[in-house]
Formats: sequence, structure tokens, C-alpha cells
Amino acid sequence: MTLLSCNTDKKPTVSGINPENLDTTAIAGDDFYQYANGGWMASHPLKPEYSRFGTFDELGEQSVEQVKNLITDLSPSQNKQGSVAQKIGDLYALAMDSDRLNSDGIAPLLPFLQQIATINSKEEITETLAEMFRNGASPFFVYYIYADDMNSSINILHVNQGGYKMGDRDYYLLEDEHSKMLRTKYVEMLEKLFSLSGFTETETKAASEAVMTIETRLAKVASSREALRDPIANYHKISLEELEKLSPEISWKKLFKALNGLQNLNVGQLAPIAEVSKIITETSLNDLKYYLSWNVISSAVSFLSDEFSAASFEYYGKALSGKEVQRERWKRAVATIDGSLGEAVGQIYVEKYFPPSSKEKMLTLVKNLQTALAERIKNLEWMGDSTKTKALEKLAAFHIKIGYPDKWRDYGNLSINKEYSYLENIVASIQFDYDYMVSKFDKPVDKDEWLMNPQTVNAYYNPATNEICFPAAILQPPFFNPEADDASNYGAIGVVIGHEMTHGFDDQGRKFDKDGNLNEWWTEEDAKRFNERAQVLVDFFNNIIVIDSVHANGQFTLGENIADQSGLQVSWQAYQNTLKGKEIPKKNDGFTDAQHFFLAYATVWAGNIRDAEILHRTKMDPHSLGRWRVNGALPQIDAWYDAFGITEENKMYIPKEKRVAIW
Repeated sequence: MTLLSCNTDKKPTVSGINPENLDTTAIAGDDFYQYANGGWMASHPLKPEYSRFGTFDELGEQSVEQVKNLITDLSPSQNKQGSVAQKIGDLYALAMDSDRLNSDGIAPLLPFLQQIATINSKEEITETLAEMFRNGASPFFVYYIYADDMNSSINILHVNQGGYKMGDRDYYLLEDEHSKMLRTKYVEMLEKLFSLSGFTETETKAASEAVMTIETRLAKVASSREALRDPIANYHKISLEELEKLSPEISWKKLFKALNGLQNLNVGQLAPIAEVSKIITETSLNDLKYYLSWNVISSAVSFLSDEFSAASFEYYGKALSGKEVQRERWKRAVATIDGSLGEAVGQIYVEKYFPPSSKEKMLTLVKNLQTALAERIKNLEWMGDSTKTKALEKLAAFHIKIGYPDKWRDYGNLSINKEYSYLENIVASIQFDYDYMVSKFDKPVDKDEWLMNPQTVNAYYNPATNEICFPAAILQPPFFNPEADDASNYGAIGVVIGHEMTHGFDDQGRKFDKDGNLNEWWTEEDAKRFNERAQVLVDFFNNIIVIDSVHANGQFTLGENIADQSGLQVSWQAYQNTLKGKEIPKKNDGFTDAQHFFLAYATVWAGNIRDAEILHRTKMDPHSLGRWRVNGALPQIDAWYDAFGITEENKMYIPKEKRVAIW
């Protein structure tokens, strides 16, 4: 078939490369990240409010600014009561009213704490938990309604481990200096927030100890982040009666009474849910009430006085990430609006900022990437024909979402009342979302539902619906520039598209079939060959030192590393397909089209980052750090060597026979 270029107009294109982003004193084959991004990094020093700032964040800030302008343009005089404009405008005004927030102090929080204080026996805990979950707190575990991994057409209840809030289970368990420091800072935050919430000094000490004891117990039995990557190992479909036996101290039937007809559910991790009952049995009622109170406080801190948010920032912002100051209030307010009325804002956003032409060009790009990936699958020498056939069927079945949903969410039943406190309105929004989630129980999965707002700078692959989604906000420079040359667009947004596509075939996604069901569609030999190739990437990234003596986690980041490496391969082939029968475009900026492709890719990951955030992301983020998404992925790509004349004399050089190609 004939493949179209993503530039369908006849206007001259602009260069997708800004030479000021480069550091030409660096050697491309020794540190391509520095070579491609050194200029950008020097011109974008970290501001106090950031722990990391990159091109993703830069575009994110642009989106936040755009959303702010949309919100502030909503005239109060024209906002009819009950309209979306009234809800957005009033909630934003409540978030910005620091005088009222500080004047209210702990008053908005007290009714929620008093509910816990009135618990007289452990038998009453279940009913309190039911209210807490509906109000946005999540003690002991988390639960949600979504597709059954083994029958993706129907929504079921999922219960997963949780209930600890330091950021990662390892922070409670490891004895390195960094983890010890975090535990100290976490306890300091606990004591400060309990004190602000009206607890006496004696109660504050006891409450902090109780929280740490309970959360540490939950962390000890929790699955590691690496273990959570295996969808089969985290699927345990059991009956409600079996759940009652597994963890009898909670009346699960009462907790889930809103789910009419609940018979079976998936418990992702059995041991942590069993541990909850042991904790309730072995812990005093008073300590359990302290723990529940902490869950209420922690879920409310962002919507109370400045003292609360400042105390929380000391741990989550400074200690955990290395930030120096909080984000400006208006930016936090915009984030709240996105969380509460995201699609309502998104509808306004795309009308102003997302032209139909961008969607058309993206559809062409996606089609070209699908064709290229299909070609690569057909030519894989390590995969047998039967697995190839099913892989191609899965690729052809991709559900593609670009820009914004075809049907917008209805916020008619959400009430925002400026006479109530900020926290009360947030709880109303959380309850609205909770009821929306519950309404999906035992219903067919809506494959047209979006899991991101259009104004979000990101993209995703969802295995349950076998879909790839690209919100409007990411379809802007440096990711996608309709006026730029094709090589740059394929190197940037093209690789992002290829990245999301190949998530359907990474170490997790490959275990789901074309219909989104966990299903072993691979032959045993092909699965073995895949794992052997994937292990090459695991070992390569395990050897990377991210800071001091801390190594990258190749197993935890495997899925994203496969998607980066394969996304590059697929997008490069898609771009080459557009050149068939044509002359290679000549550039007037000193770079070849191939160099444009790889420089554009590297620019996507340009950024500066604090040491504390390096440690945090290495522990928490399944993506490799930006530097290694470039310097870790490109040495596996033959075309990169050719484009920049990389030889065995260069530090990034990997002998051809040791490079890995998966997709």
C-alpha cells in the first residue's frame, strides 16, 4: 500500500531541530544525551518548585497555563447555577481563597475525625471504612471497579494491597541511610499533622507510633514493585465468601453492600489482605483509630490551611523529591480542577487549542506506525508463524484514541457550592466519582471511556481494551509539530506512538490477547525466546549507575525499556517507508534527516533533575530516567550508529552481535 507523509500540506517545513538545544562540545557517541540536550539543560536550570523539569514538564506547564486562562475567562456573571462553568469557576475560587482556608483551620476536617472518634468497638470498623473509601481515604488496601483480566468485556471488583503512605514499601524496610532519613522525616510530618488536627502532644506521639507500626506491617507483606509487574501472579479470582475467610475481621459484604449481586472478585495480592485481619485482631482499638484518623488527615491536607499543606510538603516535596518550595497556589488549583472536572475542562480545551488538522495528521502517523510494526513482526526471525499470526491480529485490533473522547462525561449530578468549605466540595466530587465507579459494576466495559483528560501531556496503552491513547495536549512541539520536517516528527511523536503500540507486546502487555484477556497465546518456544531477549535489556540497565553506587532497576523498568527501544525501531522503519521511491530530503541546517530523527527523540527526554528525585524515581517509576531513555536505548539501534558515525572507539558503542532487537 502507499504510505502518506505526515506533512500533507505544501507549505515549506521548518526544521524540527533547535541548534541551541545541543552541546557540540560533547561527543555524540560518548554521551548522546549531553550532546543532544546540553544546551537545553543549561538554559533551563531547575527552579525551586521542581524536583525535575524536562520537555514533558515544559509542555505540561504550558497546558496548565492554558487551562488557567480558560478557567479565569469564565465570567462569574454568566455562570448559571448548576452549569459546568459555575462548577469550574466556584471550585477554582475556593482553591484560591487562602484567607478563608486559613481562617477555617481544622474546622472542615473535624466531622470526619469525629466519625472515627465515636467508634466503640472493632465490629464498627467496617461501616466506618465504607464511608472513608467513599470520601476519598484508603486505609489498609485499595479497591476499584474495572475489567476482569480473564474476561475483559465485564467490569468486576478488584482489591489490591495498600494502606502505607511513605511512597514505597521498601522505605519502611531498608536500612540504608536514605531510607532511615525518610522514615525520620515521615514521623516528623505525622507528628506535625496530628498536632495541627487537634491531637494533644501525648496523643500525637502515640498516634505516630501506631501509624508507623501498622504501615510497616502492611509493607512487610506487600509485593514488590517488580512482582506487581506480573499480571498472572496478581490475579486471584475468589468468591465473596472466600474473601470473608481470608480476612474475617472485616465484614466484606457490608463494605461492598452497594455492589448488588457481588459474588466474585479479584484479590490482586492475597497476603496483604489476610494481614489486614491480623492487624485488626492484634492492634488496640485506640491505635486502629489513630491509623484511620491518619488516613482521613492525609487525604485532606491539600484542601485545608497552608499549615497542613506546608507540613505535608516537608516530607513529600522536600525529603522525598528534593523540591525547595511548593508549586504556586494557582497551579495546585488547576490540578484540582483537572482531577474533579477534567473532561469538562477538556471539552473547552480542545475547542480552543486542538485543531482538527492535528487529529488527521496523527491518524496518518498512527496508521504508518501500525504498518511498520506489522512488517517488523512478519520479519522477526526469532518468532514462529503461529505466534506471529496472533500478534498481527492483536495489532490490527488496536483501538486508537486521539485528542479527545467522542462522548463527553456528564457532570450534571455533581454539586459544587461555594457556601461550603473547599474540603466539603472536594469530598462531594470524590463521592460523585465513587458513585460513577460503582455504577460500572457488573456492566460491560466501555471501550470508548478515556483514562486521561485531553489537557494531559502523556499517552498510554491499556491492555484490557487493547487501546492506545494520545491526548490533545501532547500533540504539540516538541512532540508533534505539523510545520516541522517528517524526520523530526517521526523521531518525536512517532516514537511515542511506537512506544505505546509496543506496550501491547512488552513483558506485561504480551500476556493479554487481542480482546484484552489474560491468555497464553504464545508458543512455549517463542515465550522463551522473548524472555531471553528481554533479559539482555534487564542486564544492560541493571549495570547502569544512576547516582553514587545506586543502580538502575532493569527488571522494574523492563516494560518501558522494551517500549522505548522498540518504539525507536518501529518509528524509524515507518519513516523509511515514507521515503520509498523518493529522494532523501535535503536539510539546510547541517544535519541529515537521520540525525533529525534521533536528535528529535533525544529532545523529548531533555531535563534536569535533583539527586533526591533520582533516588525517588529509581525506586518508584517504571520508566528509566530521561538520560537513560536516550543513552540506554540508542546503543541498541543500528541506524543510530550509521547516522552519527559511532565506532567502537566511542563509550556508548555496543558490538552489533550484542545489541538486542525485540520488536
